[in-house]
Amino acid sequence: MKTKPSWYMIATDDKMIPPDAQRSMSKRAGSTVVEVKGSHAIYVSQPEAVAALVEQAAKSVKTSAAA
Repeated sequence: MKTKPSWYMIATDDKMIPPDAQRSMSKRAGSTVVEVKGSHAIYVSQPEAVAALVEQAAKSVKTSAAA
């Protein structure tokens, strides 16, 4: 069975997609989850947190690929 890793940032103040729905979707996908206080446009209000999650994901994949 093949698996693909995934990461999900939950925007805790999102009014478009309720945080509980985000939690459900990320759990169903088996994602590594990070919760950040912010709105639906989290990439605008919390760019450092988004970049940190992308870096974490990239390092994780790179480490897995090297093994």
